[in-house]
Amino acid sequence: MLTQSDKARTFRALHERKGAFIIPNPSDVGTARLLAHLGFEALATTSAGYAFTAGKPDHGVTRNNMLEHVASIAAGVDLPVSGDLENGFGDSPQDAAQTILMASSSGLVGASIEDSTNRSGDPIYEIGLAADRIRAAAEAAHSLPFPFILTARAENYLHGRNDLADTIKRLQAYQDAGANVLYAPGLTRKEDIETVVRSVDRPVNVLAGLGDAPLDLATLSALGVKRISVGGALSRAALGAFLRAAHEMRDNGTFTFAKDAASGRELNIIFARFEDRR
Repeated sequence: MLTQSDKARTFRALHERKGAFIIPNPSDVGTARLLAHLGFEALATTSAGYAFTAGKPDHGVTRNNMLEHVASIAAGVDLPVSGDLENGFGDSPQDAAQTILMASSSGLVGASIEDSTNRSGDPIYEIGLAADRIRAAAEAAHSLPFPFILTARAENYLHGRNDLADTIKRLQAYQDAGANVLYAPGLTRKEDIETVVRSVDRPVNVLAGLGDAPLDLATLSALGVKRISVGGALSRAALGAFLRAAHEMRDNGTFTFAKDAASGRELNIIFARFEDRR
């Protein structure tokens, strides 16, 4: 098994090599192991996907619950794992810093902090406070004895604030505050993504799978994107299949969904291999 420092160096190297890489988002240890089995090189947790497995809405879990969750995924695979730590579970810069330090003890080698307040009437932090929160998180991350990759998220587009100029201004402020990776989830237009990439000097993460014609790996890589994630999409895809199957049983009394189910034998073989390595 790789040490945390080994994973951290591997993760940093992924951001330094040429081209983009996909960092998919498992919702639990089982899906993390399936993604590792398929050959992905790093994973990022999803707060929404985890919340759904607990029967809660996104942003409905506590910091302690989240840290236990990300620790289980980091320990369950021999891959670098970055954690979705929402807004750091508090408004102050000190909250963000403390959450990063706690997350580093859970086995993570990277994490994201967003500028969303989780308050419907006032969803985005004022830019000065938002930058101070990233600065405190970056100082905590860079105090660690291994390279911890801090991702700063500008959440404008996820809250209906489709203001590219303000989003770029925020990303530049987070860059100056010490973030290693910049991320504005919700961008779908090639032109906007390319403008963001050209406006900063740090690796850019893009949330894939959005829009009427979702952009693919080759296109995003050509735009200069470094990292591509899917957020809660894998979780929602699985839950979508579950709901369709449940509707079929309830409404039709039929069970044709089972023909598309994963093989129990195959899953047992895959998961047994992980247990054998422990």
